[in-house]
Amino acid sequence: MAVPGILVDHQNASTHARLGRGQSDLKARIGVCPTRIGGTIDPVPYEKCKMMTATPTKTLKPAIPSVADDPRWARIVARDKAADGHLWYSVSTTGVYCRPSCPSRTANPKNVQLHDSLESAKATGFRSCRRCNPDGPSIEAENAALVAKACRIIEESEEEPSLEELADAIGRSPSYFHRLFKATTGLTPKDYAAANRAKKVRQGLASGNTVTEAIYDAGFSSSGRFYEKSTDMLGMTPSQYRAGGANEKIRFAVGQTSLGAILVASSKKGVASILLGDDPDELVRNLQDRFPKARLIGADRDYEALVARVVGLVETPGIGMNLPLDVRGTAFQQRVWQALQEISVGETVSYAEIARRIGSPKAVRAVASACTANNLAVAIPCHRVVRNDGSLSGYAWGVERKRILLAREARRNA
Repeated sequence: MAVPGILVDHQNASTHARLGRGQSDLKARIGVCPTRIGGTIDPVPYEKCKMMTATPTKTLKPAIPSVADDPRWARIVARDKAADGHLWYSVSTTGVYCRPSCPSRTANPKNVQLHDSLESAKATGFRSCRRCNPDGPSIEAENAALVAKACRIIEESEEEPSLEELADAIGRSPSYFHRLFKATTGLTPKDYAAANRAKKVRQGLASGNTVTEAIYDAGFSSSGRFYEKSTDMLGMTPSQYRAGGANEKIRFAVGQTSLGAILVASSKKGVASILLGDDPDELVRNLQDRFPKARLIGADRDYEALVARVVGLVETPGIGMNLPLDVRGTAFQQRVWQALQEISVGETVSYAEIARRIGSPKAVRAVASACTANNLAVAIPCHRVVRNDGSLSGYAWGVERKRILLAREARRNA
């Protein structure tokens, strides 16, 4: 409406009004944008501004491989001695580095770093572990050296050294040394000394020395103590052994079983061989190789009755065979064979279990060798020893015979 006395420029007023409204909207709203210079500024709807709001993005860091997923970590958890010298690890929480076989409590893999060289482990600035001594020889190597030293002392002594003397010589307590020696050799120091004396006696007799010379050179204090053990030690009289087993009478007979041919041979002391095979003549030649200077005597009727009892043991497991045996072997072999005879019919054990039963858990290979050297098939049941996973291992008289024997014994217990 016009006011009297005032001139109004309607065109400019209209323009200022529009600009005023636009400036008001510009100050009131956030996110508006001009359409053109000198023109009107249109408001932007709130919903559209909301859609245009920028969202911050997160930058993903590359994943660090976990030590627990590294195949080398499994060797550390298992304390694998074979990995010593090829692998080391350091623990940030304790500030030490170790060898894989370290007996310390297993560390949290989150705090562990693996190293392929000793220099890399040292570069962490940590100290070496006092328990496993990663900078020097392993504890196992040190213990083996101590036992080897004790063995040399035993072998070079004219008289058997006492346990206390041996322990003092290597700087360990008697009880610790006794456990260490047995775990390493499979024998007690006393058994090792006895086996060493027997070895010296056999060497002395074989070299042509008189029986008396061989007795005292071996460290026996009297001939009476030697003769008490001579038959068990040599399997015959000292004079016969000195002659190479000449004229020792070995009675034998060959029979037949469902497993093939069987040969049973006995000395004066007891049954010395039970052999299985396909060819009877080959079994006889095998016996001749085992007793090259003995007099092999064919069996009579009385002896054939003994063979029949052995055949019955093969065909009907578990009937028992209460027969005297002439078991010839080293002290360690005889301990293994005694453990085999204690395995129940229908039961199988691993070589590692036999090693544990005789108190020598590390002597698994020696146990396997003793099983192979067994001359008394079935009577000393080495067929009942299997691998750790239960699968069949080798058998001196054929794996298939081993399988059949075990199947028969299993059926008997079913």
